[in-house]
Amino acid sequence: MKTKLAHLWSEVKRNKISYVFVGPFTILFFIFTVLPVLISIGLSFTNYNMLQKPMFVGWANFVKLFFSDDVFLIAVKNTFLFAAITGPLSYFACLIFAWFINELKPKLRAVLTLLFYAPSISGNVFLIWTIIFSGDAYGYVNGFLLYWGIIKEPIQWFLDPKYMLPVTMIVILWMSLGTSFLVFIAGLQGIDRSLYEAGAIDGIRNRWQELWFLTLPAMRPQLMFGAIMSITSSFAVGHQVVQLVGFPSTDYAGHTVITHLMDYGNIRFEMGYAAAIATSLFVTMVVTQQIVQGLLRKIG
Repeated sequence: MKTKLAHLWSEVKRNKISYVFVGPFTILFFIFTVLPVLISIGLSFTNYNMLQKPMFVGWANFVKLFFSDDVFLIAVKNTFLFAAITGPLSYFACLIFAWFINELKPKLRAVLTLLFYAPSISGNVFLIWTIIFSGDAYGYVNGFLLYWGIIKEPIQWFLDPKYMLPVTMIVILWMSLGTSFLVFIAGLQGIDRSLYEAGAIDGIRNRWQELWFLTLPAMRPQLMFGAIMSITSSFAVGHQVVQLVGFPSTDYAGHTVITHLMDYGNIRFEMGYAAAIATSLFVTMVVTQQIVQGLLRKIG
């Protein structure tokens, strides 16, 4: 034991300059990420309203959450629908678009990269979609459908539970073509071109074989990061939904785990119960990421 500690200490001293540079980020990451997660996990076992001291209640919050909270079960169903549909679609769309755009000339590639990344950083994106799916006859979608006689009266896209979730998924999917797309473009740009020359000598005959046997294995770090970002964004859908369908949504048709967390944390101030919701979501995201990363490790 002492030998291992001595070896560790010698390594720290040998790389002390590196630790000096990494230190500020490590401290900030621990204070603003690791510590809040640990505090949230601790609070999930308490009854805490921010005015009184936390009271330990054991598993009571989780029992209520999974067996008594009907709205939470609706939120779980909606969240998994978002994750199962927008997550994979966004991931593969980013990869395919990045692959095609990477083959273009540098100037055109730069313009298209900006256009694809812009929706994820645009502040007025919700205004655009509320105009497109406006519930009156002046909305673009309603106007088109009325003009061609497909519908007889305007559809309340963001109020009707039947259309609310699909329309919201379209908006979320459009907004998700951002960070992962940029990472995939960077990964494609970083692949050594001699790898393709060697592949052609070894028997690679078409672009699909090149993609599967050369490009994807070479992009494994970027694929891992893109998977994490896609999973995190798909499970963390909440603020975007509120901007589109309001809070609470009609019949909770647009309710997600994040909006349920906002309800109990920001409105009711039942912080112990809100922490239980956050902890459940955190564990689900970690498990899902491990499964996806395990599948991606098999590539190549």
